[in-house]
Amino acid sequence: MIGAVIPEPQVTVTHEGPVFRVERWTTASAGRAVVKDVVRHPGAVTVVAVRDDGRLVLVRNRRIAVGRQLLEFCAGKLERGEEPRAAALRELEEETGYSADAIEPLGAFFTSPGFTDERMHVFLAWGLRPVPPRPEPGEDLEVVLLTRDELAALIAQGLVEDGKTLGAYLLWTVAARSRPIGLAVEAPFDSDEADAEVRR
Repeated sequence: MIGAVIPEPQVTVTHEGPVFRVERWTTASAGRAVVKDVVRHPGAVTVVAVRDDGRLVLVRNRRIAVGRQLLEFCAGKLERGEEPRAAALRELEEETGYSADAIEPLGAFFTSPGFTDERMHVFLAWGLRPVPPRPEPGEDLEVVLLTRDELAALIAQGLVEDGKTLGAYLLWTVAARSRPIGLAVEAPFDSDEADAEVRR
């Protein structure tokens, strides 16, 4: 009802872990109790990393929640007080074994606002140089190099199921069509081909 007064919710913390906190919100609507669980997340980054030869740097990452490996752009959560740009450079080195001479933001989005406030910051990185990778304990990663067309084909076949990777690919594609940023136009992107892909 428009203009109805919504009671202040009662909020209790049901879980406090090293990555996120879960809050249970209890309120009333039309005389009935409404209970929602909300995941509080510090935020995360993902990186569209482009080598000088135009190939994209991705990883196969074993995800225990879904019980299999997923093809993804490298990513990770923000540490306490860490700026997204610094986190993106750190995650790129840790997971892929590349450092970047240049990096810039492509945008950000909420990963699943129905239950969490996690905000994913997307970056484009280029001028890549190999460095020793530093995977965290328990990470099972395999670096995968793909051309833009190869990645687009995998997406079209439904073989890329990671949401942040699909979102980052979209932001990169849209940005590259509207302005020349980094290597987004020079190496891996052709606007005429992209228009044809959209029409298909």
